[in-house]
Amino acid sequence: MPKLEESAIALLSTTTVTTNLSATGATTLYTVPIGKTCILDHAYLTAGGNVDANLAFTIGQVGALTDFVGTTNGDNLDAANDCILVAPIPQATPTTQKQYTAGEIIQINIAVGGNAVSGIVDLYGMEKDA
Repeated sequence: MPKLEESAIALLSTTTVTTNLSATGATTLYTVPIGKTCILDHAYLTAGGNVDANLAFTIGQVGALTDFVGTTNGDNLDAANDCILVAPIPQATPTTQKQYTAGEIIQINIAVGGNAVSGIVDLYGMEKDA
């Protein structure tokens, strides 16, 4: 693989979140390939309709589920094809990010369900040789 492709922020996965965003629980987004490490950058959550103000979710590795993005609300996803950018929030003190190792599984966890509409998560990050 050319170094630019390997060291650039790129689309890692596109995942349908269950069949609706009303169901609580975790959905696997990405597994770090053997021989690689990964640093996540951001994600987009695209809604299939009005999600509802109640939706709350996190993204992170299995077991933690919050180590990439803590609790985030989807209350502004009001119509089909609305999407939100999901990323750690920069501050005066830089946000600590994780470098995930081979075999680690990244999931979205719906903590509080919204309406029964579909959702698609596009996850972006950078893979490097381990």
